[in-house]
Amino acid sequence: MTGRGFIVAALALFTAALAPAQKARWTIGMSQCNLGEPWRVQMNADIRKAAEKHPEITVVYKDAQNDNLRQVAHLEEFVRAGVNLILISPKEAAPLTRPVADAYDRGIPVIVLDRKILGDRYTCFIGADNRKIGRAAGRWIAHFLGGKGNVVELKGLMTSIPGQDRNSGFREGIRGSQVQVAFEADMKWLEPNARKEMESALARLPKIDLVYGHNDPAAHGAYLAAKAAGRAGEMAFVGIDGLPQEGQMYVRQGILSACFEYPTGGGEAIETALAILGGKPVPREITLPSRVYTKENIDRGGEWLPE
Repeated sequence: MTGRGFIVAALALFTAALAPAQKARWTIGMSQCNLGEPWRVQMNADIRKAAEKHPEITVVYKDAQNDNLRQVAHLEEFVRAGVNLILISPKEAAPLTRPVADAYDRGIPVIVLDRKILGDRYTCFIGADNRKIGRAAGRWIAHFLGGKGNVVELKGLMTSIPGQDRNSGFREGIRGSQVQVAFEADMKWLEPNARKEMESALARLPKIDLVYGHNDPAAHGAYLAAKAAGRAGEMAFVGIDGLPQEGQMYVRQGILSACFEYPTGGGEAIETALAILGGKPVPREITLPSRVYTKENIDRGGEWLPE
């Protein structure tokens, strides 16, 4: 490059550096119910990664810290601030139904992620089919146990729709077999709670064949409790979520016999939000596909659950 060419190139770079960044046209408010769960941290990361590709939007993130009232306040703040669209992953259905409906009625599009609310006053719901995943887990467990055995079920928050669906689907999946739920407890999606509940199950039950956790932290917490009691080798562990750094890793390590994927929908949330903000029609509900990971299939990317 000649001296003159170098100077021209340098001036171009300098001018570009001084040029103002493209101003965002739209502001999106994102209320996450709880960042104490790895899966929810991943959802936010997936949203952020997708949003960074679109300078025309800016996303404001809020963490409700597992508090319904705080999440209600988030929605009210977003409405007062005049955001263009709201993303919300609700803690519980009933307490968040009215504030979501209020924002929607004011003309603000609302995309509900993962956990459904009551009624239909929202723009779009994005999530996997928890009942289907629970049913697939039940059938897999019944087959794995040869049709009979004692199972501990560590349930997610049972006032949330996913917890209810992962429970009812599982019960459908084991129906007709001799698999028995010998102990069940609500661990509210948190690993420390799951470990504590598993300690109670171990104290009460001399024989446990398998632990079904509504998420991978539940299954892992149960494993740690059983390992501390010297009983981990007596039973198998199955969870739901399937994050690469969590459930899939536990399968590779031999801690979980299986984990069922629950995709975060973060990328789909931004894609759908951009369509809405651009005036395009979107489906009322977007159901995300799911896979099961076992030691036999994890190296080839798991196995998709049938439609």
